[in-house]
Amino acid sequence: MNGSFARHAVPDRQATEGRRTLQALPPRRLAATIALSAMLALAGCSSTPKDGTSANQADRLYREARDDIASGAYDRAIKSLERVEGLAAGTLLAQQAQLDLAYAQWKSGERVTALATVERFIKLNPSSPALDYAMYLRGLINFNDDMGFLARWTGQRISERDQRASRDAWQAFKQLVDQFPDSRYAEDARLRMNFIVNSLAEYEVLVARYYYRRGAYVAAANRAQQAVEEFPQAPSTDEALYLMMLSYEKLDLKPLRDAAERVLRANFPASPYAGLDPNSKRPSWYRVW
Repeated sequence: MNGSFARHAVPDRQATEGRRTLQALPPRRLAATIALSAMLALAGCSSTPKDGTSANQADRLYREARDDIASGAYDRAIKSLERVEGLAAGTLLAQQAQLDLAYAQWKSGERVTALATVERFIKLNPSSPALDYAMYLRGLINFNDDMGFLARWTGQRISERDQRASRDAWQAFKQLVDQFPDSRYAEDARLRMNFIVNSLAEYEVLVARYYYRRGAYVAAANRAQQAVEEFPQAPSTDEALYLMMLSYEKLDLKPLRDAAERVLRANFPASPYAGLDPNSKRPSWYRVW
């Protein structure tokens, strides 16, 4: 029989697209609990623990864990879900508990442990009806756009951090949309993939800026060119082209400088960088910080 897998609720926020950074679009509010009828059906099939006492205990612990997750008591929920996995081993309830466990671990800040849990689920349950959600959750855990109070206070953006997790998240979301294009999570995964691409492109531009400000013009040009070639549709591509212009100007490479300007003006005629001469007033980011 098919199991009914719960999806967790994550608060919605409005997605806005700035010129340089897309705002992440958190997942829509997902179904919060397994229906009572499904639990009763599970209790009557071979996928539940055969020992009545163990089954009742597992069900009770699972309900308590769900209540703890709903109230934000993730540490307590983790302990209960680990016990459910043992009591209901080999059942659909154990699979559900494992997904909930990964979610609770993620929400409690145990990112590495949460990834290990969801990877274990994917490996052990390749035909699960919740496989799309597991892939989506793996992407969310890697995506993790909550940078904490200090980052919010200093104005740090996702593009300014290490990009390994972002690339891992992109791969996880891509696997989801490739394997389950009609999944209820596919649309949000695609939006997050776009956000990640723009973030990765902006990171390359940030590095190019860093090199340019320090007089490393060859490195600046190369990094800006990498951003243009790898992420040609990103919002920061026009700035990358302008950085190439500036760097080639400093290197006295006029043919390359002119080529970068032609591409900039042809593809981004409305860009504020398209009307700037390399010897004219620079945009605000060239100020000494």
